Amino acid sequence: MLDDFQNVLSVSLSIGEVFENLVVALICGVIISIFYRLTYRGPGISFSFINSLIILALITSVVIMVIGNNLARAFGLVGAMSIIRFRTAIKETQDIIFIFFSLAIGMASGVGLHALALSSTIFIGALLFILTKISAINPTQKDFLLQFSFHANGGYDEAPFLPIFQKFCKSSKLINTKAMMDSDSLELSYHIVLKDPKFITDFVSQLKNSKGVSGVNLFFDEESF
Repeated sequence: MLDDFQNVLSVSLSIGEVFENLVVALICGVIISIFYRLTYRGPGISFSFINSLIILALITSVVIMVIGNNLARAFGLVGAMSIIRFRTAIKETQDIIFIFFSLAIGMASGVGLHALALSSTIFIGALLFILTKISAINPTQKDFLLQFSFHANGGYDEAPFLPIFQKFCKSSKLINTKAMMDSDSLELSYHIVLKDPKFITDFVSQLKNSKGVSGVNLFFDEESF
């Protein structure tokens, strides 16, 4: 009984092997974080998330080394980690991909498959980079929800923002109209498709400066511009 308990706690790895596995996990984690920065196309990059990818690879490597070939140890770690609850919402699908990427590479490093870990990191990272460049993962988004208030003194047909729509938008569709209780203004909601998203700042700026227009909000993927 005592021997079985000692076998559960023992780790059949030398200090050199542990250090080597951790170094490989660290190198792979750094490479993954570099690829993440190169492929990220969101509104604001999170450097804490980048650091987390590196640490995640290291922690996964340690967990795999602790488990080893011991089934009892594996069940013990699963039970211990089941009490952890993650409440941070992940909006970007690519972030989930990189989390699993870091976990998988950490597992490969932990079992001593260094060549597999390094080659997989470079190959998968390069593939993600290429797909991003050809816009297969992050296609240019042109669809937006536009909301603004309009004070129609001369009638809606003579609205000064309509020429701006024609200039910047490939198509526009009015999806909601709401009368403001405290004024004669209308709250208008449009689904628009921009001709070129690179001019989104100019579009919003000119729309804000239009006569009778106020409170311009442009939404994409639950983010407000």
